[in-house]
Amino acid sequence: MKIKAINLDSKAAGQVDLADEIFDLEPRADILHRVVRWQLAKRQAGTHKTLTRGETSYSSKKIYRQKGTGGARHGTRGVNLMRHGGTTKGPAPRSHAHALPKAVRKLGLKLALSSKAKAGELIVLDEAKLAEPKTKALAEKMGKLGWTKALVIDGQEVDQNFARAARSLKGIDVLPSQGANVYDILKRDLLVVTKAGVEALEARLK
Repeated sequence: MKIKAINLDSKAAGQVDLADEIFDLEPRADILHRVVRWQLAKRQAGTHKTLTRGETSYSSKKIYRQKGTGGARHGTRGVNLMRHGGTTKGPAPRSHAHALPKAVRKLGLKLALSSKAKAGELIVLDEAKLAEPKTKALAEKMGKLGWTKALVIDGQEVDQNFARAARSLKGIDVLPSQGANVYDILKRDLLVVTKAGVEALEARLK
């Protein structure tokens, strides 16, 4: 499939031929859901922790005699029945990450790119470069283009001036082609890929 390319001044910059096996697939919600779950599970800290009975700071001495008090029979104050006592089968530090076949992850990225292309939310940019890292200048250009919530994917390396200028813009993310992922692509309303980014993505996914 062919798509028109533009530059940051909103002028035409030729056409780009996109690979159909990457940008023209029928979207599958089940695959996208699996990949997004896999990504988010890896991000979870897994640091939740509660004290068990053996970790509470209470003495193990019996709190009062077994009989004659008129109350229930108790031993140590650190049991889970008591306030501030240990927790039974509570959460412990662990990793939430789970395995996902590489083929499924690769397919998920293709489907995410295809879904943006089919929805008309894919724009090919000539190049994402600036002479100076000026946020105000980049904000004016993006305002004229109507980009408010967009992900910009460049080639192997991102232009540092462009990345620094975009860093302070709310709703704008900039990634190299190697950092392209399903979650970030779907999260933004618009996907902007440079010509170098298209070449790098096609080389990565073919």
